[in-house]
Amino acid sequence: MNELGLIRAQLAAERRHAAVVADAGAGVFAARGADSAALEDFRQACVDYLVCVLAWFEERDRRLAQLAHGQPPEHPARAPVEAALARPGRSREALERLEAALAGAPWAEFARFFHDVWSTRRDALDALLAANASVGQWRALAGIDADTILEERARYARVRAVAPAGVRLTDGEAAPGS
Repeated sequence: MNELGLIRAQLAAERRHAAVVADAGAGVFAARGADSAALEDFRQACVDYLVCVLAWFEERDRRLAQLAHGQPPEHPARAPVEAALARPGRSREALERLEAALAGAPWAEFARFFHDVWSTRRDALDALLAANASVGQWRALAGIDADTILEERARYARVRAVAPAGVRLTDGEAAPGS
């Protein structure tokens, strides 16, 4: 796989894992109660993962905005990128929804926002990047290196390790201990 393929695969893995964590949280906390002390490790692992990954995506959007603003106004990709960045569904908004879930709002509301508004915005940005960005731009925008890949994997592994028995995560395997 070439460098662009590796970058895009990692971004896709982060999105996929974040979706799984959002869904797992929604299912567990709706069924078992968000205030269960027994679920604190799982809740914390979910929050740690989501905060990290959503912050990375927010930073990527900041870098993309800088890149777009650096283009001349007549550049064909500038207006579509700026329009996509202006859409609702920023990672900052997702983090605010996550914070509300931690304060007592249903976790499912965060998951719905993540899947509907956040993911739709990400899809639009990804499509624009796929059509217009060079490998160097992808590299600069993604900010992915060996350390971030290892960090993402470790955070996701932590979610899997502390998931309650019977909770299923991405690869179809039950969490440890089930």
